[in-house]
Amino acid sequence: MSAGSSEASGPAMPGDVVELRVHGVSAPGVGQVLDPPLVQVAGDRSAGFYRPRPSCCDDGRAGGVTLEAYRWSDLPSGTVVRTLSLVFLLPFMLLNVAVWMRPGNPASDALVRSLCRVLGLTLTALYVLAAVGVALDLVAWQCMSSSACLSGRTWLSWLGGRPTGLRLAVLALVPAAAIGLIWWASTRPGRSFQAFRPPEEQGSGHPLSDVGRWDAEPLMGRLRSVHVAAAFATLDGSLLAAQAAQGAATTTVVLAVATGAVLATCVTLLCTPALIERAPADRRLDGAARTLRTIAIGLTVVVLTNVLAMPTGWREGDGLPGYGSTLTWLFVAHAGLLAALAAVLLWRRGRRPDPPLHGLGALAAATAGAGLAVAFSAEVVRRVADLLDRDVPAAADAIPHPPPAYTWAIYGFFRAVLITLVIAGLTTLLSRRSRSRAAAAIVERDFPDPPSEAAPRLRQVRQAIVRARFSDRLLPLAVLYASLGGLGALTTAIDLLGVDPGDVIQRYARVPAGLVEFGIGLGSYVISATVLGLVIGGIFAYRSLWFRRHVGVLWDLATFWPRAAHPFAPPCYAERAVPELARRITYLVEGGSAVLVAGYSQGSVLLAATVLQLPPHVSGRVALLTYNSPLRRFYARLFPAYVDDDMLHEVGSRVGWRWLNLWRDTDPIGGWIFSPHQPDAPPATGPTAGVDRRLRDPSGLVAPPGDSVPPPIKGHWPCESDRSYTEATQDLIERLREPTKDRGIIRG
Repeated sequence: MSAGSSEASGPAMPGDVVELRVHGVSAPGVGQVLDPPLVQVAGDRSAGFYRPRPSCCDDGRAGGVTLEAYRWSDLPSGTVVRTLSLVFLLPFMLLNVAVWMRPGNPASDALVRSLCRVLGLTLTALYVLAAVGVALDLVAWQCMSSSACLSGRTWLSWLGGRPTGLRLAVLALVPAAAIGLIWWASTRPGRSFQAFRPPEEQGSGHPLSDVGRWDAEPLMGRLRSVHVAAAFATLDGSLLAAQAAQGAATTTVVLAVATGAVLATCVTLLCTPALIERAPADRRLDGAARTLRTIAIGLTVVVLTNVLAMPTGWREGDGLPGYGSTLTWLFVAHAGLLAALAAVLLWRRGRRPDPPLHGLGALAAATAGAGLAVAFSAEVVRRVADLLDRDVPAAADAIPHPPPAYTWAIYGFFRAVLITLVIAGLTTLLSRRSRSRAAAAIVERDFPDPPSEAAPRLRQVRQAIVRARFSDRLLPLAVLYASLGGLGALTTAIDLLGVDPGDVIQRYARVPAGLVEFGIGLGSYVISATVLGLVIGGIFAYRSLWFRRHVGVLWDLATFWPRAAHPFAPPCYAERAVPELARRITYLVEGGSAVLVAGYSQGSVLLAATVLQLPPHVSGRVALLTYNSPLRRFYARLFPAYVDDDMLHEVGSRVGWRWLNLWRDTDPIGGWIFSPHQPDAPPATGPTAGVDRRLRDPSGLVAPPGDSVPPPIKGHWPCESDRSYTEATQDLIERLREPTKDRGIIRG
């Protein structure tokens, strides 16, 4: 805790109200929600609580209200290194989010979790195979057997001319080191949040309340051991496949059976949620998972020894034997797992009436994660191949090249992205008329008699509303990409026939050969540009407020959910933020203060999960203000098992319906919670009728007296300085100060 005055660090005076503000996505600092100078009263450098610094003429309290802010922006990112790590862990992160996007149906819940976890295991295998493709296939097998490739490369020639077994065994340390790196990185986040646990008293029983109570370490420890075991088994399988092509010796067969048994055990554990998700107190499974990992590592040592001991008579060919077919079958497994996941989700939809596409976000996220993993690994191997065959004559004895499976993968990825972009463009054009009509009606209602000089400003307002409404069509486009991505993974099966992608497309699609090669090459460069863009985006997201606000949505939304599918996904900041908020609010209430919690954007999601964890005697002294909140607009659509009407009503009832939600039609992310306040929408009834307050944006069309420009169009921008925010806080503070009435408040 930072040092500060005792007055600032303690609770408010008994009977006072503490207004606790929680910022939104990727805020640069607590100064966004409080005016400096500030003093930290709780927490540490990564996240903490701040208040205005007391002075001789202002003690930080106005009208008995103490301002306080919670800063959590450094939890999902924080440093350039951590932000860039999120970029490279993006496929694992998307797959982990897919588990939380599953529909709230107990009949299919376990099956969806199993499918996502097995798909995650294939992504780990793909990560290892990419390292194998670079170190063993391109370098050890192809380049080091070619004098032309080794020419001028002293950093490789020291192994040139050595026995093949020695080259493979030495360079197998590269994928082994890659496994060790990601293993080490995945163990660090668990230690960071071990001290942050929710209060012992049980709050809500709704699934969303589990987010802050989630103790990920037992499950992640088991999953980590399983994935590490599968990773080393993948490396073993690659070496044994190359050995088997030279002749199936008894030792090779025995080691191959042992490797297959390790992989089968890993898949079996992941397909048994009741086993892998046992209570943390059950240490037997932890020991079994660690034993499996130890066996896999020991097996790798034996395989490397066997490769070293193999005679020098290796029959070297075009590429590392078995590597290309292993890749192809892995891509086919991706397609099969995605098809099974789609079948489970669609089967469930036929039995329960749900809004369109709800629950299918799991398919879109899983497909996007698998597609990016395939694209990233394919591009890494292709770029290394381009580097190695540079300056190598075309007539040389061997030119390093990646297996055709990667070319098929790039073709499938590029095709899915291209078609999705075309459909997105058509959707933008075709939906523009309906979005424009809705925007015109909103503008006419907000500004019924605009002055003639405000016509240009009216057009800007309409365009802002038109753009904001396009975000409602992103989920159908994501599902479309999921379907195309699954088909792209399936087309890699053509590689089993031993045909080249360019020949197939040229023969059956009647596309000129030059255009085919250009398209595949363009797809490769698109992937490289995507990776480079993500890296640059990660840097700018840390250094630039504007860029961070726009690209930080994905990171903060995805890392809000605990790791439950893939152990190498980025850590979950809610494991610390939600329990920390719950403890702070409990401390303030038990100190005699009422608490008004105000959450902007993603901060409103953190507060909703926090309210569900508060004990009744605490939540009865809490009021909730949300603004620019994505709870209904995005979370209810993408995470139907965790954000639904029951959960929203429970949040309202736990705070005695002292809840106000501010939203704008120009906001592309936030929106209404219970009532859209549109003329064609049925009005909300009961206690929910008073929750939503729609704000006119902008507040005016022409420059006010004393100003030279009209009020800005704020969209998703926070509104702490607006009159509407002040009026909402005053309303909620008055409700908190009212004597106990029959308002549905649960008193302790």
